[in-house]
Amino acid sequence: MVRGGGIDGCHCVADFRELARRRLPGALFHFLEGGADDETTLNSNSRAFDKFQLKHNCLVDVSAVDTSVRILGQRLDWPVLLSPTGMSRFFHPGGELAVARAAAKSGTLFTLSAMATESLEDIAAIDGPKMFQIYVFRDRALTLEFIDRCRAAKYDALCLTVDVPVVGNRERDLKSGMTVPPHLTARSFLEFVSHPGWCLNYLRGPKPTIANVAHKIAEGSRSVSSIAQYTANQFDPSVTWDDAAEMAAAWGGPFAIKGLLSANDARRAAEIGATAIIVSNHGGRQLDGVPAAIDCLGPIVDAVGDRMEVILDSGIRRGTHVLKALAIGADACMIGRPYLYGLAAGGEKGVDRVLAILQAEIVRGLRLLGCPQTRQLDRQHIQLQSEPTLSRAAVSHLPRKR
Repeated sequence: MVRGGGIDGCHCVADFRELARRRLPGALFHFLEGGADDETTLNSNSRAFDKFQLKHNCLVDVSAVDTSVRILGQRLDWPVLLSPTGMSRFFHPGGELAVARAAAKSGTLFTLSAMATESLEDIAAIDGPKMFQIYVFRDRALTLEFIDRCRAAKYDALCLTVDVPVVGNRERDLKSGMTVPPHLTARSFLEFVSHPGWCLNYLRGPKPTIANVAHKIAEGSRSVSSIAQYTANQFDPSVTWDDAAEMAAAWGGPFAIKGLLSANDARRAAEIGATAIIVSNHGGRQLDGVPAAIDCLGPIVDAVGDRMEVILDSGIRRGTHVLKALAIGADACMIGRPYLYGLAAGGEKGVDRVLAILQAEIVRGLRLLGCPQTRQLDRQHIQLQSEPTLSRAAVSHLPRKR
């Protein structure tokens, strides 16, 4: 339970979730929180970590702990990257600028969404490593334009999201009456007037827009709803591996493919020139009924972990979740909703605190595990709840951790 009414009373991600729930109008919170269909995958993403148990070693010198990692060509202070999340200024006027600044201060990488409310050039002016998240749009010229803009702005990596041939069925948004932009209706009136802080912030500041595609909309019709509709129409169900290969070649630098859950797709990603894959089910917001991301991690690491970097996204809520993923073989993890909870709860300071809490949980967990470096974590540090150990076959052919 959050005490004191502010971010100082938050001591874990769950506390920030509760504070965000209290500070956002209902439709906005459900937009942040919701998943697809029955939300089966959404609800399983975090719970699935419980089946994995950590195994500690005693009497190890852990007075100095090293959480640094090198990934996507960048040295980071800790192995948690910030995922791309769209339209962040709907949650707080600080938006993506606040999140990018917090990421830089914590020594990690920020990923800007193609659906961001700030331009990639404005984000590029902030210190710290950055990645831009992109789709293969129907308008291939727009895709190539993004690549050229990212190169000119000196982005460090590109992330292609591949699990959105169409937008998932977000029934929560239909039931809550969520629109882009939010509209005051008889149905939503009480929710908005009961959150005056959010309303004042929204009314005082410039209206959010999907900044990186706003120039594609005819003059005079640049409303958020027009831009959102334009962007939704750009998702292309005809995209294939050939398109992804062309993007990787056009970029020519660190290139991650996000949204893979199978070893076969991971192998294809390696074959077409990706340098990293992000094991993700889009936080349960796309196809409901697919496995939790952590359950797909082991087979993917076994298939490609010696050929490319593997990052786990979806369901991370604790530092121990990160440690479990690293022990299975991930090189790093990504978070989305946790930092949005912090943003909604307290702007940039809220994001700062969420990241600091997760960093502290990771350091504490390493000390309790008897493992002074995150890169030393491997499968000797983890077991399945239903078995005494992971099978020898699952461990023997894995390369040692970096």
